[in-house]
Amino acid sequence: MAAITIASRTLRAAHGPHRITDKTDRNLVTDTDLRVQQAVLHHLSTATPDAVFLGEEQTDQSADSDLASITPAEFPHAELTWVLDPIDGTSNYAHGIPLHAISLALAQFGEPIVAVTYIPALNVTYRAVHGGGAFHNSQPVQVRNTTELRHAIISIGDYATGPDADTKNRRRLAITKAFIPAVERIRMFGAATIDLAFVAAGLTDAAILDTNKPWDTAAGVLLAREAGATVTDLAGNPHTATAASTLAAAPAIAAQLAQLTVQAT
Repeated sequence: MAAITIASRTLRAAHGPHRITDKTDRNLVTDTDLRVQQAVLHHLSTATPDAVFLGEEQTDQSADSDLASITPAEFPHAELTWVLDPIDGTSNYAHGIPLHAISLALAQFGEPIVAVTYIPALNVTYRAVHGGGAFHNSQPVQVRNTTELRHAIISIGDYATGPDADTKNRRRLAITKAFIPAVERIRMFGAATIDLAFVAAGLTDAAILDTNKPWDTAAGVLLAREAGATVTDLAGNPHTATAASTLAAAPAIAAQLAQLTVQAT
C-alpha cells in the first residue's frame, strides 16, 4: 500500500498534466504518468530489490533504478514482477474526466498474487491478495449473482488507436453489435483496471476487454477472481498471462458472453 500512497501523492502534487504527447496515434502519455511511475519504481527498488518491474511507460527512467525492468514477453517467466499502470485512462485524465486509476500488482510467473487499484477522484481503493478475498477500502466485495444477460450491465474496452486499429476495431464493433440486443446496458469507462474493479465490486456484471496487456489487467484479474468472478479469455478459455483477451463476469453469465463473442467474431 505504501507504493500506492506514494503514487497518489505524486498524482495530486502534479495538479494535472503539464505535457501531453502521443506515444502512437492518439495513444497519450503525460508528464504525470512518468512522474508517478518513477516515484513508484524508486520506492519498489528499495523495498523489494529481488523483484523485477513491468510498467506501461517503458522509458530510460528505469536506468536510474536498481529494479530491473522487463518486457511483456518476459512477464510470464519472471519469478516476481511488480506490474504498474501509473495512470490507467490517461486520455480521461488529460481531459479532466475523473475515471482514471493507479493500478499495481505483484505477479508470480505471470499470475497476480497481490493487487491494488486506486481511483483518485472517488478516493476508492480496491485490493486483493490471492486466496484472501477482494475489498473496497476495508469492506469485502463480491460479484453480482446475475443469471440473465438481459439484466446485465457490461463494460467494454476502448476501441483501438494506433497501428492496425481498423482491423482491431472491426472485431470490437462486431462484439459490441452482438451484445446490444442481449444485455441491459453497455458502458465504456475508458480504463481497463476500472472495468475489472467494478465487476469485482458488483457495480457491473461483466467486463469485455479485447486485450490482455499486463498493466491493464494484472491487478483487475485478481480482484475479479477473489470477488468470485469467472475470468477467461473472450472464447471462454482459462485466463493466463499469455491470453489475448480478458472476460470477467458473474459466473452464471460468463459462458453466455463468451459464446456471443465467438459467434460475433
